[in-house]
Amino acid sequence: MSQKEIEESLNLLQKDWDVDPILRQFILGKITDVSDYSIKVKDVIFHIPYLTSEKKYILWKCFWPDCHNCCDRQGRLPLTSDDLITIGKGLKYKKTSDFIKNETITTTWQDSSPSGQITTMTTINLKRKKDETIQEDGTHISCRFLDEKGGCSMHPDRPGVCYLYPFSTWLENEKGMARVHATYQFTGDCPGFYLAEDIQQMKQELKDYSKIIYDYTLSSSRTMRENFGSVSFG
Repeated sequence: MSQKEIEESLNLLQKDWDVDPILRQFILGKITDVSDYSIKVKDVIFHIPYLTSEKKYILWKCFWPDCHNCCDRQGRLPLTSDDLITIGKGLKYKKTSDFIKNETITTTWQDSSPSGQITTMTTINLKRKKDETIQEDGTHISCRFLDEKGGCSMHPDRPGVCYLYPFSTWLENEKGMARVHATYQFTGDCPGFYLAEDIQQMKQELKDYSKIIYDYTLSSSRTMRENFGSVSFG
């Protein structure tokens, strides 16, 4: 996302939620005195921003059901091979191929890890609206499975990436072993970020998300190996 798009998202968010002015500056890239605090929780290494000048960490908690911005301003819903089977069955498809043909869209996009490595991804994404086009990929669209009260009609079988928010993940080779890393997505849409002096305040969230992130990342990697998607590095 561009800084302009993130600023537009923040402006919309602030109509309903209070956003810490320091966090706003950080999300807009105007605070550079930031270090990466890494903490390993079970099988995942979390990268938590630490604002050196403020001597505070950026932590997160979810405000659902009062907030469902992540569903109402959805950017992309890449599916794993497990998702394709589970969601296809949930939508009464007897063949996964028919589900893919009618309910998904294949797109190519670029992502970058905090190390700066550019990754070109080709993924099968769930259509957020029935007539979604390739040109709309990556834009904000309200998910068609979201009801008026912020509930998901697919839950608990919604796409794995939905459980992941607001984290993004990547795999690195560490002495021949796959190591899972995770960090935040700062899109300007989530009111759950806050500043704190003690990272222990987020201890339970990190424990809960560690398994979610690990399982999803390995499932996503398996999807690539099974030729449901592809990835290249530049």
